[in-house]
Amino acid sequence: MVCRVVFWGSEILDIEPPTFVELEVTDCEPAVRGDTATTATKNATVETGATLKVPLFINRGDIIRIDTRSGEYMERA
Repeated sequence: MVCRVVFWGSEILDIEPPTFVELEVTDCEPAVRGDTATTATKNATVETGATLKVPLFINRGDIIRIDTRSGEYMERA
């Protein structure tokens, strides 16, 4: 991962992470059969330990793209 770092002399003033990161889903709740609403989501944990809401079709081991500004799921990578 490449981050933008702003220095003033030897002091760090700002660190800007990339806009999107791709992380592996390490754990997620099973989807409930018949739960097919387009906005239905479930909880998932990614390799960093962060937890977020993802669509029902996401499974353990999937690589997903996350928006670092909001922490939201964007798409399957």
